[in-house]
Amino acid sequence: MARAVSTRIKIGYTVAAWTVALIIFFPILYTVITSLKTEQAAISGFDLWPSFSLESYRDVQSQYNYFKPFMNSVILSLGSTALALAVAIPAAWAMAFSPTKHTKDILMWMLSTKMMPAVAVLVPIYLIFLRTGLMDTRIGLTVMLMLINLPIVVWMLYTYFREIPGEILEAARMDGATLKDEIIHVLTPMAIPGIASTVLLNIILAWNEAFWTIQLTTTNAAPLSAFIASFSSPQGLFWAKLSAASTLAIAPILIMGWFSQKQLVRGLTFGAVK
Repeated sequence: MARAVSTRIKIGYTVAAWTVALIIFFPILYTVITSLKTEQAAISGFDLWPSFSLESYRDVQSQYNYFKPFMNSVILSLGSTALALAVAIPAAWAMAFSPTKHTKDILMWMLSTKMMPAVAVLVPIYLIFLRTGLMDTRIGLTVMLMLINLPIVVWMLYTYFREIPGEILEAARMDGATLKDEIIHVLTPMAIPGIASTVLLNIILAWNEAFWTIQLTTTNAAPLSAFIASFSSPQGLFWAKLSAASTLAIAPILIMGWFSQKQLVRGLTFGAVK
């Protein structure tokens, strides 16, 4: 009896999980299907099996410069991730192995900045970028993406570092390791799973960032998120072209997430079971 109840519960959880997964996946499916229609067919309504056409993809490739925003997205995602790691690893090390009574307060303050509406600081950030010449530049946007994702990166690395026994670092110091050696040659290799998952998550967040990329760029440093927004014009929305651009924008990050999902899950659960 108990085994039958347990089996039904597992089946219920499986059905619920598949239901949620399909609900989440449906907008992606809808976007892909719409991208394979003509503009006239795209506005006529949803059709699960339309007459497929690559017209929208050809228009996006020929009439719009897709390669430039794609490269901007790659450079901004990787650049902001590398910069965030350079700042977050020493910060997380200090808070994990040399904590003070204010460490938790600092961590909570950093996390609280993610809860603030971005539009609340749009005007000062915009003026700073305008007066320093960082508007519509890769350097300015890289720094901006690093700053908005830095609290999450520090929090994740801090969590992973706390799971590493401090005695290992003390032994390294006794063997003559400097602070630089301790962080680079001892701490970092031991936290590779956590660092890898942090890198993947930061790349995804930077790639998908839309608010700041649209506000602080026009053409030169515009990534794919701004590229998608450019399909909204005074003449209206071009649904098929918009869907094609969206599919081209999300495809690289979906592929990366699919092939790195084991590493991502391993890193996110790093230290969960001792």
